[in-house]
Amino acid sequence: MRIVIANDHGAVALKNEIVAGLKARGHEVVNLGVDDETSVDYPDQAAAAAAEYRKGGYDFGIVCCGSGVGISIAANKQKGIRCAQVFDLYTAEMCKRHNNANFISFGGRIAYSVPVLDMIDAYMRAEFEGGRHARRVQKLDDMC
Repeated sequence: MRIVIANDHGAVALKNEIVAGLKARGHEVVNLGVDDETSVDYPDQAAAAAAEYRKGGYDFGIVCCGSGVGISIAANKQKGIRCAQVFDLYTAEMCKRHNNANFISFGGRIAYSVPVLDMIDAYMRAEFEGGRHARRVQKLDDMC
């Protein structure tokens, strides 16, 4: 898969872990994030990732900030982006199956009970179910 990732200063270590893990699994990762803890604004990072994703050729995007909340909100303000903040294997799977999320977010300062790479794997294995969910996803897309 081809994945775009971006982060702010609150998720440098997590972003590095994700990039290394995805590359080790054979995925192509385009890293737009920062590599040090100098303060940057998460809305700018989300906008950059969304703009890159909209160029085409990507399977999905990942955005990370300290909590995962702010950058998820910012990503969802971008046209064509449906970003889900993922906390466990269930949310990782269901955000794809029911919401056709094309971005997922994580927090660099969160102590997850499940490894983040396992959640990303669950997301990547899931497939959008369509059906009644397609109508709802269309309503989400029509909002922006």
